[in-house]
This record gives sequence, C-alpha cells and structure tokens, in this order.
Amino acid sequence: MSGQALYRRWRSQTFDEIVAQEHVTRTLQNALRAGRVAHAYLFTGPRGTGKTSTARILAKAANCLAEPAERPCNRCARCQAVSEGRDLDLIEIDAASNRGIDEIRELRDKIAFAPNEGRYKVYVVDEVHMLTTEAFNALLKTLEEPPSHVIFVLATTEPQRIPATILSRCQRFDFRRVPLAGLCGKLERICQVEGIGVQPGVLEAIARRASGSFRDAESLLDQLAAYGDAEITLERVQELLGGVSAQAVADLVDAWLAADLGAGLHQINALVDGGTDARQLHLEMIEYLRSLLVLQAGGDGALAGASPEALVRMRSQLAGLGLGRLVEGLRILSQSEPVARGDVRPQLPLELAFAQAALVGTARDEARPAAPAAAPAAAPARRAESPTRPAAAAAVGGRPRRGDAPRPDAVAQSAPAPVAAGSAPSLERLKERWPEVLQALRARSRTLEAVLRSGRPCEVAGGRVVLQMEATFHRDRVMEEKNRQLLQDVLASFLGAPCQVECVLAGQRKPAAGGEHPIVYEDPMVRHAVQELGAKVAGIEPDDEAKTGTE
Repeated sequence: MSGQALYRRWRSQTFDEIVAQEHVTRTLQNALRAGRVAHAYLFTGPRGTGKTSTARILAKAANCLAEPAERPCNRCARCQAVSEGRDLDLIEIDAASNRGIDEIRELRDKIAFAPNEGRYKVYVVDEVHMLTTEAFNALLKTLEEPPSHVIFVLATTEPQRIPATILSRCQRFDFRRVPLAGLCGKLERICQVEGIGVQPGVLEAIARRASGSFRDAESLLDQLAAYGDAEITLERVQELLGGVSAQAVADLVDAWLAADLGAGLHQINALVDGGTDARQLHLEMIEYLRSLLVLQAGGDGALAGASPEALVRMRSQLAGLGLGRLVEGLRILSQSEPVARGDVRPQLPLELAFAQAALVGTARDEARPAAPAAAPAAAPARRAESPTRPAAAAAVGGRPRRGDAPRPDAVAQSAPAPVAAGSAPSLERLKERWPEVLQALRARSRTLEAVLRSGRPCEVAGGRVVLQMEATFHRDRVMEEKNRQLLQDVLASFLGAPCQVECVLAGQRKPAAGGEHPIVYEDPMVRHAVQELGAKVAGIEPDDEAKTGTE
C-alpha cells in the first residue's frame, strides 16, 4: 500500500468524509434510512469534487449489513469488498472508452441477472456525456423500466451534453467546487498522517493551483513529496508548478493601483524570465482581483479564498480603490485571459491587459473632482460663461504615481490660441497645429492625449471634426461621452466655434481631397454605412427642391 498514490489512499470511505458536499450526502443518507433509494442518480460537477467517491459510498451503503442508521459501517463483508475493489455487485464503466451502442446493449443484457451477494447491483457510469446518441437511446429504455435490484449512478462534468430524456429519469445532484479552506484542511491532515513536512504557505499554493479539485491537490502534494526534500518549501512549489507567490501578485496589483505601467511591465517580465508560467500569473492576478471584489462587497476572508496574512494587505489596498475601477480592471483581465492560451508570446496578453487596466485607472483618477482654481486671465470670455465646462485636472492625492496632472496654470499656458476672427478653420491648419491640441489635452487628461496620438484629423467641415483612428479600442475610448466632450472643448477654443467630433477607423473610409460633404455625417444611415460597413460615397445628387431652387 505504500506505493499507492495519495489520492487513492485518501479516497473518502464514508459520507462524513466527503467535504463541502453536505447537500448531497445528507439527502442520500436520509433516503437510505427511509428505504427510498432511487433507481437512477445523476452526479454532476467539476472534476475531483467527489462524484465517483460518493457513488462508491452509495453502493457500499446500499448493500451494507449494518442497521440503516449506520450504513455504511465499513466493517461488514459487503463494505470491505467495495473498499478493496473486489465487489462483483459494483460495476464501474468508463463511458469515454465504452461509448458505443454495443457496450450499452451488453450492459442491458446483464442487468436482468440478480446480484451476486448484495441486495443491489450498482452501475456507475463515469463521464456519461461521452456516450453516442445511439448508446443513450439504448440506455433510455433500461432507465425507464429498470429491475428492482439495479441502481444507476451517472457521473459527468458536462450535464448540458446529456439528452433531456435521460435527465428526466434521474435524481440530479450538483457537486460544488471545494473551497480553499476545505482543500487546505484535508491536505494538512494528509501531511500529519503521512509525515510530510511543509513550510507555511505551501498547502495554500497547492490548493489554489488545484482550483477546487481534491484529486488534483492530492496528486500535486504526492508529486512534491516524491521530490525527496525533508520539507516542501514554497520555492520548490513555485519551481515545480511554475507558480507565483502571493507576495509577487500583490506587488503587481500595487503597481496597477498606482497606474505605474513601467513598474508593472517590469514585474511581469521579471517573473516570466524567472520561470513563472505567464498564463498562471494571469490567472493568479484575476483571482486576486476577484478576492478584492468579494471583500469590497462585504464578504469575509473564507469567501474571498484568502489567508489571514493576505487579508491584511488586501484591506489596505481597498482603502484607495473604488468599486467601478476594480470591476473594470477585473473585466479587462478576465476577457483577455483566453487569448493567452494560444499566444506565441505568452506574457503579451497580460501586458496588454495590464496596460489597458492602468489606463482606466488613470482616467478615473483624472476624473476626480479638483479643488477650485482661479481662472487664467488670458482665457476667452465665453469659457467663463459655461458652468458645465470641466475644470482643470488637479494632481491626484493619496497615492503617489507617475505623471501627476500639471498645475492649473499649465493648462492656460498649453491651450492653443484660437484662429483669427473671420478666418475659416481648415483641415490643413488643424493638421499643422495638431501637436498643440495634443499638448492642451495633456494638461486636461493624459489618458485621452495618449489615445489620440494614434489618430489624426481627416476632415473639418460643417461644424464637424472627423478623426481617423488606428483601432476600435482607440475610437471607442475617444467617443466616450466625457472624453468626447473634453476634446470638443479643447477644439472649440482652437476653432473659435463649437464643434462635434466624429471618429472613423483607418481603412474604412478614404476622404476625398478637401473632405466629403457634411451630409455624409448628418444622415445616420449614411454615417453607419460609411463608418461601420466600409461603404464609399460615389456622389451626392441634389434633391428636387434643390434642383428647383437652382433652376
């Protein structure tokens, strides 16, 4: 037995040993005591959560010779036969390798025979979703009219792939992913009994990598124990699993909180160069932000899946973090994680997601209300008349970060001078002075200024300024209401008149010399066809009223 894998040696033998599935075990125990055992069960849930172990315990209890309240007793001949894997009345079938109609027909022919020694014959069909359509149809007849001495237990990780006709004939039990505390508790008991020495933090790192699976956690512990060290260290865990310490993840989150893109990218590359798996680092950061979200919403440490030491630092990070920024950062990282699976440079999706999340943080910081500042003397009179016009951004208080906003007087110094009275603004003039516009924007929003560096004006006509952007992300960011309004304010001070900003993607529209007629953007259907569908305007014909007027 010493050569047996840990996950097999420590397989649960009673309902009480099944962790985190009380909603399943209590129902089954009550059914056994009342003599109301169903003829078919469906166990669903993530891998390694105890589905097959529970099925074996159910088979053991159904044929146990003890009193109903004590089943399974693990002492009688029937219980010991199941525990030792020699019970002929327990038939386990792997549907992944026995998925055809012939195998199910053979099973159906044998069902009619009475049990060898027990009261029931228990058929456990693992990964039942792998059966073919014909095999499911053959199994359906047996589930509809089963012999009284047969119990079916169907186990699967993908219940959505099972036909509704099969589902309707089974009692369904959904197994939950095991929480971090439950995994750590069982690993600690295994280490005590097996004499495995571990440093603090090792079991938590193993449990996190196992993602709620007992089998995965026990296999990882077995692998680390086989390395031969007298004590399993956290460094050994990270070296073997390609993981990352909680401290390193927390440091990376600190860089995100400070919107320090340089420090964040440096940490990411240093960890990857040191052997950390880039995708695992990505997942760890998502999990860390998820824990912050749980704590922000009022959850406790157990729900957040964090250790007491980590909770102290997390709560200090939450002190300067708003819910909106946290949700947006978590969304960006979560949506970019699947891209990392097939990327040639595995850390690139994380780097891009970190940069985007940092930009969101910078924009939110710059949008915070600033202390009232005296209006510059050289500002145009109409600027003072607008009560809704945004005030100059002030330096962000609280956390020091790179690139704090400039002083209010810098806004006046960098604002572009308006065109002379009577001179119409032109596209050429706007292109010539575009760097001045960007400089003025930098004083108001560094994020917007950085995004606009990937664009350029392509038309000035009819009170509209059309910008050509390189990517959808940049276009959408500019067209956000607060960014669009800010840009229009800056452009209005240059053009000497209010304007409306529109954005198109590079390659979707090629403006004609001198710009296109403003009707292209005044009609929403035409604008949608040009900007989104790549249509081109071949020409503009005057309507009947215009023709009459010219005649």
